[in-house]
Amino acid sequence: MEGYSINAETITERIGYITRVQSFSACHRLHSKALSDEENKKVFGKCNNPNGHGHNYKVEVTVRGKIDRRTGMVMNLTDLKQYIEEAIMIPLDHKNLDKDVPYFVDVVSTTENLAVYIWDSLVKLLPPNLLYEIKMHETDKNIVVYRGE
Repeated sequence: MEGYSINAETITERIGYITRVQSFSACHRLHSKALSDEENKKVFGKCNNPNGHGHNYKVEVTVRGKIDRRTGMVMNLTDLKQYIEEAIMIPLDHKNLDKDVPYFVDVVSTTENLAVYIWDSLVKLLPPNLLYEIKMHETDKNIVVYRGE
């Protein structure tokens, strides 16, 4: 457009969202110490199998922040990838959640609680107020969203 110019100093700060997708495999048993064996079987059904069962989880980690004028990024994806490795892949991939992850000794290893665990782990690593959402795909049909609330 004639007479139209963009001055970087006058552009309003823009907010962007970045999502990184990561997959991992883990097994667990849905079982609550607060319930009797009969109640656990009734509530969790086949997922209460004493030998557990496994999932190929897909997790979407979304960060939200100002798009830096100098770099053009909300954050460096290389950094986000490293945080995901540290908070998700190392402690969870190819693990028995109930036996290998201390957090789940007294917390039922539902996908909802797994999303909370991942949130709590990532929020300690990421710059403040950057983490926006954890979206867990337990199966193609079962998806959990957690936003730190």
